[in-house]
Amino acid sequence: MMRRFPQIAPPLIALAILLVAWELGVRYGFLKPYQFPPVSRIASGFVELSTIGFPTGVSIWSHTLTTLVRVLLGYVGALALAIPLGVVIGSFQVLDKLTAPLVVFCRSVATLSLLPLVIVWFGAGELTKVFLIGYGCFWVMLSNVIAGVRYVDPVLVRAARTFGLHGGELFRRVVLPAALPRIFAGARMALGVGFMVIVGAEMIGTIEGLGALIMEARTFYRSEITIIGMLIIGVIGFAISAGLTALERLLLPWAGNLDAVRR
Repeated sequence: MMRRFPQIAPPLIALAILLVAWELGVRYGFLKPYQFPPVSRIASGFVELSTIGFPTGVSIWSHTLTTLVRVLLGYVGALALAIPLGVVIGSFQVLDKLTAPLVVFCRSVATLSLLPLVIVWFGAGELTKVFLIGYGCFWVMLSNVIAGVRYVDPVLVRAARTFGLHGGELFRRVVLPAALPRIFAGARMALGVGFMVIVGAEMIGTIEGLGALIMEARTFYRSEITIIGMLIIGVIGFAISAGLTALERLLLPWAGNLDAVRR
C-alpha cells in the first residue's frame, strides 16, 4: 500500500481541492445551491438516505441492492448467452456474414426505445428491467466476442497447426486465449450499457432502485440525492470493472508483462 501511495496521492489531492473549491464556491455565491448542492449537503443527504430513507422507509442500501441484483441478472444472463453464441458465429465465416446485418441492426436500436413494447410483453415488473439490461448488454458482448474470434492473428493459427494442433485443441490453446482480451473489453463495454439502461428502466413502475431514487429526487428538487445516486452507480460500475480487470490479469498474465515491457 505504501508503495502505491505516490501513484494515488496526486488524484486524491486533486479530488480534495475540487471538493473544497465546490463547497466554497456555493458558500460565497459563485455556484447556485439548487444546481450545485454543496458537499456538506450531499454528506447530510447520504446520512438521511442511510437512516430515514428516500422515499421514507427505503434506505440507500435497499436501493443499491435492488439495482445491483437487476444489473447482475441481466448482465450475467447476457454474457452467458453471448459468449458461446459469439464463439460459434465467429468460428464460421458463413455464419458471420449471415448474421452480421442482424447484429449491427439490433446493436444500433436504442435499448430504452423498446421500453413501451417490453412493458406490453412482460408488464412493468422485474422481468422488464432485467430483459432490457440483458438486451442492451447482449448485442455489445456478442459483437466483441465475434470480432475477437474472427480476428485472431492467422499467423498464430498456422503456427499452431504446424505443431499438430487441430479442432478443439487449436481453439482451446490458441484461438480462445488470443480472443480473450477483446472479450474482456466487450464485457466492460456491456457493463457500461447495463448501468445506462437500468437508470431509465427503474424510472417506471418502481420506487426501489437507484434509477427510481434519482427520479424521485428530481420530482422533489433534491439535487443532492440525485448526485448521491449517480455517485453510487459510478462506484458500483467501477468496482465490477476493476473485478473484470483483475480476472483478466489472472487469466492473461502475459498481457500484463507486455504492458510492463512497453513502459
